[in-house]
Amino acid sequence: MRTLISSGSPFEKTMGYSRAVVQGPFCFVSGTTGYDYSKMEMPEDVATQTTNALRTIEGALQQAGFAMSDVIRATYYLTDVADADAIIPILGKTFGEIRPAASVVIAQLLKPEMKVEIEVTACKWPA
Repeated sequence: MRTLISSGSPFEKTMGYSRAVVQGPFCFVSGTTGYDYSKMEMPEDVATQTTNALRTIEGALQQAGFAMSDVIRATYYLTDVADADAIIPILGKTFGEIRPAASVVIAQLLKPEMKVEIEVTACKWPA
């Protein structure tokens, strides 16, 4: 069974995607940027954007019945390699004990104010 998860972002409907999709034991969380959806604002600094993205990801995982500890794969997209030093401690605090397989990609994102985008895959194998 396939379950679609929404974070309530207006971008999901406009762009035709789900914040996350659950299929079998997997939860695939879409690339998530650092918007503060309560204010519909993008903070200027990459650290706050990273924290916001992780909060949105955690909410989607929880809504799907998963936890951050179920994350097995993470991809981090940065627009500037110089921002890596600002996000590494945040990622380490979040994933330090979980230690998913991960990649960092330097890329241009959809809008210039976006400095980081994070996508994860989580898995819960049946007991």
